Amino acid sequence: MMGWQEKDLFTLDDADALSDEFFRARKDDLSRRVGKRRFRHSEGVSGTAVQLARAYGADVAKARLAGILHDWDKGYSDEEVTQRARDLAVDVDPYVLESMPKVLHGKTAAAALARSYPQIPADVIQAVSRHTEGACDMTDLDMVVYVADAIEPGRDYPGVQEIRDAVGRASLEELFVMTMREVLSSLVLRSNRVHPASVNVWNRYIERARRASAY
Repeated sequence: MMGWQEKDLFTLDDADALSDEFFRARKDDLSRRVGKRRFRHSEGVSGTAVQLARAYGADVAKARLAGILHDWDKGYSDEEVTQRARDLAVDVDPYVLESMPKVLHGKTAAAALARSYPQIPADVIQAVSRHTEGACDMTDLDMVVYVADAIEPGRDYPGVQEIRDAVGRASLEELFVMTMREVLSSLVLRSNRVHPASVNVWNRYIERARRASAY
């Protein structure tokens, strides 16, 4: 069976990572790495991330790039992405590595992209890495990409319109918490595993929200 190394695709490129040229080149690469549906999703996330960045004062160029790159490694099978995580020496919970390979793609993509395109800003790489399980210290860019992944135009689930309607009305952190609530609820309702880190993230942000409402 062909390993992930043989299937991987990187185009040598030393252009400014936030330039239109670099964005178009990586978008073209992505179209050959993932299926059509995943590619359309990534385009939607990138466009939505731009809208959110404008609404909340985040860096638009970084949001656009992180959005198009966030599912860079979604084309790998569970077995391939697990091996990829090992080969790239990605720091990941052994339980997640063995039991939840589908969530590894953010971290493997971040590691691989940082290696092959060192000009990509560190906060863009971080947003790609964090778009699945989140983190207890999410930056504005992290939250923009996380939310954009959940509300891009191709998404259709019961709570999505509520989140879309809250854009610009709720704070970015409130929007992130609303989004995470829907993501976790969906996982629980479908009897899917929840990433252990996501439980900690949820608890952290809910506690912050409760403290804020007490004042």
